[in-house]
Order: sequence, then C-alpha cells, then structure tokens
Amino acid sequence: MSDFDHFHPVEQLSPQDIRKLQDEKWEGQWAYVSAHSEFYRSKLGDKCNAKLSLDDLQDVELTDKEELRQSQETDYPFGSYATCSHDKIIRLHRTSGTTGRSLILANSRKDAKIIAEQGARGMYASGLRPSDRVIHCLNYQLWTGGVTDHMTLEETGATVIPYGVGGTRRLIETIRDLGVTAISCTPSYPSLLEKTIREDFGIKPRDLNLRLALFGGEAGLDNMEFRAALENTWGFGVRNANFGLSEVMSTMGSQCEHTTDLHFLSSDVVFLELLDVSTGQRLPIEDGVSGELVCTHLEKECQPLIRYRTRDVLTVTSAGMCECGRRSFRFRVTGRTDDMFNVRGINIFPTAIQKVIVGKTNISSGHFRIVLEGAGPYDRVKIKVEAAENLAQTEWAGAAKQLETEIRDTIGATAEVTFLDFEALPRTDGKTAIIERV
Repeated sequence: MSDFDHFHPVEQLSPQDIRKLQDEKWEGQWAYVSAHSEFYRSKLGDKCNAKLSLDDLQDVELTDKEELRQSQETDYPFGSYATCSHDKIIRLHRTSGTTGRSLILANSRKDAKIIAEQGARGMYASGLRPSDRVIHCLNYQLWTGGVTDHMTLEETGATVIPYGVGGTRRLIETIRDLGVTAISCTPSYPSLLEKTIREDFGIKPRDLNLRLALFGGEAGLDNMEFRAALENTWGFGVRNANFGLSEVMSTMGSQCEHTTDLHFLSSDVVFLELLDVSTGQRLPIEDGVSGELVCTHLEKECQPLIRYRTRDVLTVTSAGMCECGRRSFRFRVTGRTDDMFNVRGINIFPTAIQKVIVGKTNISSGHFRIVLEGAGPYDRVKIKVEAAENLAQTEWAGAAKQLETEIRDTIGATAEVTFLDFEALPRTDGKTAIIERV
C-alpha cells in the first residue's frame, strides 16, 4: 500500500482477531519452513513432521544469532536456514552489530515488499505524509538502514532525498535549498550537525524549519529531557520511528504523536513472545509486563526464523486503545540481555544509565562511555561523561558527584564518573556504541 491516507486494517483489529489471523498465517508458514529449511529440519528433528501451533512453540527451543552465524560459515553465504532458490534473491544486506561477525541478509521480492509496507506503517504513524520532503541520513552501504529504510519512506508517498552520511555542510545546504520538512537519522546525529550549523552558517538549528525527525538505530529517546532538548533546539517533532531488527523486520515499532511509547505494528507478519528473563517462560501481553522479545516469522520467503532471540527486553506500557485510534499494544525497550553486566550481584542494563546522563543537559552533552575492564563481575561502574558545552572545568567534580548519586539511586550500584571536554568523544554517522571494553 502506498500513499497512506488511513490506518492499515491490521492496526485496528482486536487481540482476538489478530491471533486468528496469526494462526491462519502460521499454518502455511510452518508447512513452508518445515519442508524447505535444512537448518530447522536438523534443529527441530521430528517436530518438522508434526502439526505445530503457535501455542506449541513454547516447547520449541530458541534460535540464537550465533547459530545463524555458524550456519552461514558452514553454508556460505546465506546459511542453511535460507529457504528460497538463489535466483529469487533480489537484495543483500549485512547486519550492523558492533560485536561478532555480521550476518548476511537475503530478501526476495516478496520479502522486500513486506518490509517496505511494514516500515511505511511506522513512518506514517510517526507523522510522515505524502506532502513531506524527507532527507534520509543513514548509511547507504550494506546496512539495512540505508536502502531498506529509504524504501519504507517512499512507501508512504513522501518525497525522499537519499543523502546518506558525511558531508554535513552540503547536507545543511540541501535542506535549505530544497525546502526539506523532515529528517531521518540516528538520535545522536543532530548534535553532529549543530556544530556545522553554528560555525559555518551562523544560524540556529530551528532556522532550518524541519517539522519532523524520524529517529532509529540508537537508544536515548525514552529520556524526556533529552527529547525536549532536541525539540527546543530544532523545533521539530521527535519520533522514535523504526524499532526493529534487520534479520526479523526492519521496522516493527514506531511512535505516534500521542505517546512516547512504541506501537507494535507487525502482528500480521511477526508472532511476538515475551519471555521471562530468568525462567524463559512465555508472559502475557499485559500492562507492566517485561520480558525478552522473541520473534517468529509468519511471512518470510528467504530466511524465515522461528523463536529468534532478539536479546531486547521490552516492557508493555499499554495494551489498550491509543488516542491515535490504533489498537496495537505499546511498549518501551528497557534493556538488552547481551549488554547486561553485573556489579556486586546486581544486573545492570546500560540504558538505565543512559537515561540519567542524557537527561542532565545542564552538565552533560549526553555523550558518554561505560568502561568495562576485564570480564567482570565488577565492583563499580566506571563511566566517562562528556561535559555540557558551557560547563566550566571547575564545576566538573560537583557534576560528577551529582551523576554518581543519581546513577546509584537508579541502578542500585556504585558509579565512578570522569568528565571529559565538550565534544571530546567521537560522533558517528551510524550507531554509537556506549560500552567500551578494555
């Protein structure tokens, strides 16, 4: 569907009708996977010869990213979990993770169409319209954030300018010259632009007249002070527009104008489970429930996955109707099980630390690194924090103590904060890693 002018029908289905649709789709998908996936025939054995319902999945072992990496090393380049002939593959990408070997992602024409349409739901929910001109500032190399997200932007009917990364001066010129109304980028990217705008053009960011920012690829937007600072500086509406995973679905969740939580918008193509982090048991989708996100494709032709561990920890914030009219449940990403580390017996999610730091705009620029020395567990959290632009060095010691206190109160563990000069930490065009292992 292109030129969106209304909700996609699935966005207004009841949970009962969603489940009915999922059951119908899963029957065909399971028949396809069990017949064509060498990976799952080997992994699941006799289960592939039996009828398997979505409820029965609770007894099926999880699929881990490391298994997929090993599968691709053994059966290069697509892995034994690829289920379509190579002549059906029309596009390849690589995952953009900061650790481990990247996965090679293969999409058929059918897959690419589904991904674009799913993404368009998210961009439209976030406020993008056919009347907009949106400049897309993500890496156009092998990462799906470039070409794939470009296709989702186009699917809304908006005019898309495929800018990519780098060349910040020319980017500002392009925004001014073409009357761009929206920008698609990472949350950390505007701070990279602000220096160029200030030093090379002598104007303020809001003078660019951007009305909408579609963010993805990094955490931080759950901090209301950070969002407010972006909106006050730039004058645009801030949206976390494309939560997803390249190997599952590029966009599964997006914010609308009525909430800073994410709508789950992919129930017709992805079956979602939330699992208790300690027990692995499936949890109900109810207000306040937190668990690791596990995904099963209901429609995927090239590399379908069953019970794939995303390592993202989600918290359901509302399972009821939203003011925007969508019935999809809302959630926040509250951590990652693979980023979690232990300090004196306490499990720490880096995003909890991030929320504290990015909210202190009077003392910090919001850029920081958690320094982990050795394998752990650790007796304290060491953090390098970049000072706010106008914070005098004589104030750093007091600012460090303030952050140490607030971080300890938030995570329950001791923090050791070291301040750095403003803009001392590198800005990146893509994802910014917040953990530094030494």
